[in-house]
Amino acid sequence: MGGSWRGSADDDEVGAARQAWVPGSVDAERRWSLTPVRRPSSWRGMLGTEGQAILEVEQLTKTYRSSERSLDVLRDVTFCLPAGETLAIVGPSGSGKTTLLGLCAGLDAPTRGTVKLAGEDLGRMDEDGRARVRNVHVGFVFQSFQLIPTLTAMENVMVPLELRGERGIEPEAIRLLKEVGLGERLGHYPAQLSGGEQQRVAIARAFINRPKVLFADEPTGNLDTETGRKVVESLFRMNEAMGTALVLVTHDLELAKRAGRLIRLRGGLLVEDTQMHRSERVGAA
Repeated sequence: MGGSWRGSADDDEVGAARQAWVPGSVDAERRWSLTPVRRPSSWRGMLGTEGQAILEVEQLTKTYRSSERSLDVLRDVTFCLPAGETLAIVGPSGSGKTTLLGLCAGLDAPTRGTVKLAGEDLGRMDEDGRARVRNVHVGFVFQSFQLIPTLTAMENVMVPLELRGERGIEPEAIRLLKEVGLGERLGHYPAQLSGGEQQRVAIARAFINRPKVLFADEPTGNLDTETGRKVVESLFRMNEAMGTALVLVTHDLELAKRAGRLIRLRGGLLVEDTQMHRSERVGAA
């Protein structure tokens, strides 16, 4: 069911390379294209007394080498994300957003630096080990939905838990699809659903294993404004209800303002790291 992830230095090429992704599949996630970043100040004081980091990134660098030259796509990026918090990563095309997301999720290995996800050092693991961490702790939402065309909406949602060998999961899949407003579309195939409906199926699928962190790469990029708004409402509502940390890559600054924190990349460097006050956040009560 999977293809291979080919390395590239451009975020747009990375997006184009995403085909036949299946949650938890090592083969489908084997290679990911990346791009680098740097962070200005220490993050350790940001956790406070209660926050426990779900994601710790330190001095993360990704370099691609060819016979003629080396290209740094991320350079010395450092930040951490407390459990249950929301983070938006923004920046122009080619700035390293998707690369950073892929490194944080363990879909590729950095040239140097460390990523700890749910307390586990991804750099000390082989691909099977990283796939295990993703399958237990991580949910994904991609721009291009990545639904399996031969499966119904409910069957698509159940895939992550079926890959873990779990049974009796139909009630939870139905509950999640109802939560995103698709209770009447359980037996529909992707081709019978609109783009917004397909993305809401993808959101339900991402949450079925109750992940500790959800990575969303341009989740509204293929949707019109109104449909995108509905998808965003579903994403943030379920994220808050389940207490999941959210790492969101987007070109949409209005969407980014929904997050509690914003990181901006430029040319592989982390150039801004802003904690958003609740009064500044779009859609905040």
